[in-house]
Amino acid sequence: MKDKYTILLPTYNERENLPIIVWMIVKYMTLGNHDFEIVIIDDGSPDGTLEVAKQLENIYGAEKILLRPREKKLGLGTAYIHGLNHATGNFIIIMDADLSHHPKYILDFIKKQKEDDFDLVSGTRYLGSGGVNGWDFKRKLISRGANYLTQVLLRPGASDLTGSFRLYKKDVLQKLVESCVSKGYVFQMEMIVRSRKLGYKIGEVPIVFVDRLYGESKLGGNEIFQFVKGLLYLFTYI
Repeated sequence: MKDKYTILLPTYNERENLPIIVWMIVKYMTLGNHDFEIVIIDDGSPDGTLEVAKQLENIYGAEKILLRPREKKLGLGTAYIHGLNHATGNFIIIMDADLSHHPKYILDFIKKQKEDDFDLVSGTRYLGSGGVNGWDFKRKLISRGANYLTQVLLRPGASDLTGSFRLYKKDVLQKLVESCVSKGYVFQMEMIVRSRKLGYKIGEVPIVFVDRLYGESKLGGNEIFQFVKGLLYLFTYI
């Protein structure tokens, strides 16, 4: 049976970015001759994101673009569960819709997964050719420091815990999201830590993360506080 890939795109106020990211996903998945679908989970965006998504459904067809909106923001973990309930692929790709994740890497993820039957493949900014574009020195320093701290305390078996560009076997993702309790920034960290504890095989692909072109992107004191709080939780209880 040919593998099918479901790309989950949680969105909130991504009216400008959504048409571009969908076009790029379609381009690269078609180039790789992969069977795929894109599930758009819009959380009640007030900027008209859902209306744009409906236009994309008309352009690419309802078999490729599945619209599964929700009334309001309910958290990333529940967005994944919601998307999983409608996914028909045996592999799930999660990525941001704000153009920070280039769809060209999906082909590298698929190739990597097949190399050693990995349960999940994670994009990493901290290995090989990986990196970040668009961040100032302060934010890069905070990111590097946070990643170093997680490596020392958690020994996760992966070099980038906070990234949100990954490929999972569908049953693996289902089990992980149902067991995770963290929210927001820490959620992706817990996914990796639980993967290691459950004995899943983790592969990594270097990626270049690009700070969003449209809309706001900020890392404030609250995000840092939540990170430290979540790190202590993962260190203590998992």
